[in-house]
Amino acid sequence: MNSRQRRGVILLLLSVVCALGAFTGVLSVISDVESKVGPEVTAYRLKSDVPPYTALGTGQFEKIKMPERWLSDNAVTDLREIQGKIAVTTLKAGSLLQSDMIVRRPALQPGQQEVAIMIDSATGVAGKITPGASVNVYATFEGEREGDPDQSKIIVTNAKVLDVGKLTALKPDESNRTQQPTDAVPITFALSARDAQRITYAESFAKRVRLALVAPGGDTTVPEQDRTYELAKDK
Repeated sequence: MNSRQRRGVILLLLSVVCALGAFTGVLSVISDVESKVGPEVTAYRLKSDVPPYTALGTGQFEKIKMPERWLSDNAVTDLREIQGKIAVTTLKAGSLLQSDMIVRRPALQPGQQEVAIMIDSATGVAGKITPGASVNVYATFEGEREGDPDQSKIIVTNAKVLDVGKLTALKPDESNRTQQPTDAVPITFALSARDAQRITYAESFAKRVRLALVAPGGDTTVPEQDRTYELAKDK
């Protein structure tokens, strides 16, 4: 082997050594990244906004991969969890689906409707009313004509609560500059068609709507003459 061949062999060996060093460096970087990030798992992201109380379907989500250590404990990793469930509040596009965003669709009795209204958290719920509870719904209305007294009415008795949503900050009505922002909670009821009309009317036109929790096993019957109250007539 002449000197030129020896130099060629040496250069070849040096190239191999450099290549092995580079490969080892890449493996070291990959190993370091994996040790910091960890294994990846499946998660699901919303493709578009989903209104509250909307039935959920697989087409509303896209499958993504992300490090397991960055995923919250209540993240949904299997879309079978959404079967028969609805959104609790508005689900925003791009958000990761989590189990506390959804609830099982309530079962309705024949002739009943599922109706949700916003109730002032301070005067209507105060954290005491939960799904499965029964409530009486009170509403306060202004007098029909100027000078007529305000009235408090029992709109619905023994309304079945299906779900209590998350506390939401409501913006004041733009037409009423003095109104302060209020916190409200969406309450979902199972009601007859007639009671659904009554409670919807009260939400739209009453000055205030209040829920009164009925004790389990208690008598929820309210005589017709006791369903309307005026302070002047109180004896």
